Formats: sequence, C-alpha cells, structure tokens
Amino acid sequence: MNVVDSSAWIAYLTGGPNAAFFAKPIESTEKLIVPVLVLYEVFKRIQRARDESSALEVVAHMMQGKVVDLTATLAIDAARLSVEKKLPMADAMILASAQAHDAVLWTQDAHFEGIEKVEYRAAKPR
Repeated sequence: MNVVDSSAWIAYLTGGPNAAFFAKPIESTEKLIVPVLVLYEVFKRIQRARDESSALEVVAHMMQGKVVDLTATLAIDAARLSVEKKLPMADAMILASAQAHDAVLWTQDAHFEGIEKVEYRAAKPR
C-alpha cells in the first residue's frame, strides 16, 4: 500500500522534476491510500493555482484510491509522532495514516527524510 504526500502529488500534477518518481504509486490506484488531509492540501493548491474545476478533476482522480478519514485514534497517533519525530501537525497526520495502513509514504518533504517506510526524494528546482 502507498500514501502519497501532498508535495509529491503537486510534483506529479505539475510535471515537476520528480514527477516520474511519484508516478507509479499515484497511478497504482488499487494500492493507493489517500488521507483526507492530502485531499484538502492538494485541492487548495490546485484551486489557488488554476481554478475550482481543475481542483475537482484532480480530487476525482485521487478518490480512485482508498480515502481515509481522520479518526480520534489517528489524531492521537499523529500527536505522538509529532512529538517523537518533531513533525508539523499535517505531516504527522499523514504519516500516522500511512502507518495505520502499513503503507509506504512517498514524499519530497524533507521533514520525512530518514523515517522508516518513507520513500523520500529531495525536491529539485525547475
């Protein structure tokens, strides 16, 4: 199973330098876990950069994976991860979602570098 962080979705959707690295987990929708927080972040970024119609198209693609809600258990697990790994709230919630589903987290967010079951690729300038 795979969770793709918002930064990786944006790189993929905009054809960024790391787009090919993130293509396989994004396009393998049968193995894709999508935390609702990632839906929020990606929708917001695409709506701001383009328009709502484009953002809705992207979300429709994302929802081909299994969308997972934030639960009380995930929130508590995320809080623990935030303290333990010194992660910002959103990053901790995404990591907790990945761990809850025994999924690999794909990202270009440096906060995740060195964490087990994280496929990190440093963001490259265009």
